[in-house]
Amino acid sequence: MNQAKEGTLEVPGATLYYKVRGTGPLLLVLQGGYGDADGSEGLAQHLVDAYTVLTYDRRGLSRSKVNDASEAHGIETHSEDVHHLLAALTPEPAFVVGFSLGALVGLDLVARHPEQVRALVAHEPPAIGLLPDAERVSSLQAHEEVEEIYRSAGVTAAMKKMVELAGVNVDDREPDVNVTAPVGQEAARMAANMGFLLTHDLPAVRHYTPDLSALEIQRTLILPAIGRNSGEIVPRHSALALAERLGLRVLEFPGGHTGYVLRPREFALRLRQVLSTPIGMDQDRLKASGS
Repeated sequence: MNQAKEGTLEVPGATLYYKVRGTGPLLLVLQGGYGDADGSEGLAQHLVDAYTVLTYDRRGLSRSKVNDASEAHGIETHSEDVHHLLAALTPEPAFVVGFSLGALVGLDLVARHPEQVRALVAHEPPAIGLLPDAERVSSLQAHEEVEEIYRSAGVTAAMKKMVELAGVNVDDREPDVNVTAPVGQEAARMAANMGFLLTHDLPAVRHYTPDLSALEIQRTLILPAIGRNSGEIVPRHSALALAERLGLRVLEFPGGHTGYVLRPREFALRLRQVLSTPIGMDQDRLKASGS
């Protein structure tokens, strides 16, 4: 892999750490969960020959520090962070791929700053507010349950419940993908990231609903996506609901909710295929051309 260039950027209320590697059009990867700038290395190594891959630590994770750790923030805060990051690094619109929470951030970026986005692959965004009433209520209750488990039983128990809700199957992976639990300093960093996620970002997801009016205007920039093996989980249903609301077809990618981590080679190949299609000309992904 090309040698990564690292940097930091001051944004309102935080300092962001980021990494850039590769050559070609800029591709911003928005991690889900507690993943930081290193969480997509497996995916990035299969993309750097064709794209300049940009990843970063969301505020509060790993090397991205917040000025006030007690201050609440929402998906919109992350979206504005990304806006500042892209503005600092390129004058051109970028390809964006977002996973889970990161897909919500990408959708908010399209709604607020569409001029910065060449295309967004929104992989299973947990847009709970778009779900039918009964599923929306049960999903909100499940989120609140995870937060309560964290408060009463700690990080490990809460993350176990989150993994269950996401339908993650670590056996659904490429043979060379390492799923060994981190140790030492890396384990401590991941535990801190999990705690920040459960304290700040999970409630932010629960309270966020995409701006459908703004997204409708920019719908040709948006490619909703699901995992082939995700099963009947809320993020998959949310992606389908988003596509239905915007009149878009849903793209299928290898693996499940975390296919980009567990099947990075196949996922990268599919992503290259998707992004190589001229944006705005692929009428097959619109349910009704010109509608």
